[in-house]
Amino acid sequence: MIETVVRVGIADMNVVKAPNTIRTAGLGSCVGVVIYDQQSQVAGLAHIMLPESSLAKGSQQLNVAKFADTSIKKLVMDLLAMGAIRHQLKAKIAGGAQMFHFTKQTEQMRIGPRNVEAVKRELKNLNIPLVGEDTGGNSGRTIEFVPESSILYVRKAYHEAIEI
Repeated sequence: MIETVVRVGIADMNVVKAPNTIRTAGLGSCVGVVIYDQQSQVAGLAHIMLPESSLAKGSQQLNVAKFADTSIKKLVMDLLAMGAIRHQLKAKIAGGAQMFHFTKQTEQMRIGPRNVEAVKRELKNLNIPLVGEDTGGNSGRTIEFVPESSILYVRKAYHEAIEI
């Protein structure tokens, strides 16, 4: 079988089955959430921009992948549809950096940390254990998840790649 790298854009999500891998780039204050079932080798990745769908503007169609509170639920449904077993799901996350420094730090300016908090809250609400993370700091990240090994590779500018 030929391996394909499935790319996930900003405010996007997708699911894969081994031998395929899944990758997203441009994680600054955004959080990449990987939920997977190691036994069935199914994995999903959401590139989350904002903590809550209540932040959506106007009457435009809601992009569920954009928000922590909607994307994680949808990702779980998609994984189950691909053969994942609900009680075997685990999660790994990366991102949530504070990319810009403001002279006056307000709660609204803490997008990265707020995204991480919202993701962790949603995973806890869904009883999905968070088994690894690389969050915070002030560097952007690119991540790639390999369902066969359950390894999340995290690359940051000017740093060695790490495995979670």
